[in-house]
Amino acid sequence: MNKKRFIFLADLVLVPLFILTVYTGMELHVAGHGADHEAWHDWAVLHTLAGLLFTVFGAIHVRDHWGWYKSLCAKGPKGRSRIVLALSVVCVPVLVTAVLLLCCVDGANTPVGLLHYGAGLAAGFLGMLHILTRARRLYNGLAAKQPHVRTRSRSGFPPRPRGRSAGWD
Repeated sequence: MNKKRFIFLADLVLVPLFILTVYTGMELHVAGHGADHEAWHDWAVLHTLAGLLFTVFGAIHVRDHWGWYKSLCAKGPKGRSRIVLALSVVCVPVLVTAVLLLCCVDGANTPVGLLHYGAGLAAGFLGMLHILTRARRLYNGLAAKQPHVRTRSRSGFPPRPRGRSAGWD
């Protein structure tokens, strides 16, 4: 698989993981207001799993687009997408509070959890804008027909090697 195809597929996987992470996070918040601890726990497990997968693919996404961040540091924010800048800034508290919730906090409706929820809503909104501004590119990548590579000639024999170094001189 070539590099462009890998980047496209990693970006494509992020979309359903993003939707699942935001949805389970909102359901977790709603379940935190109820009396059913079992439902809250189930949503917490689902949200944690979806969030971990989203974080892994998000890290791959950032690595694939690291040049954008390098040029941001070198040339400044002029001409850069404000949505991506804001999303990058908002993702930091989401990730920090997520680690704190996993390692240090136990139970529902904690201040760290509410901060994670608020930052997650902001990240969800900015993430949706980020996806929508690139939806056409994602759709075109899905609809694009893969180039046909002929492995046999029309006669049924393997194709002739091309070039001088192919042994036909």
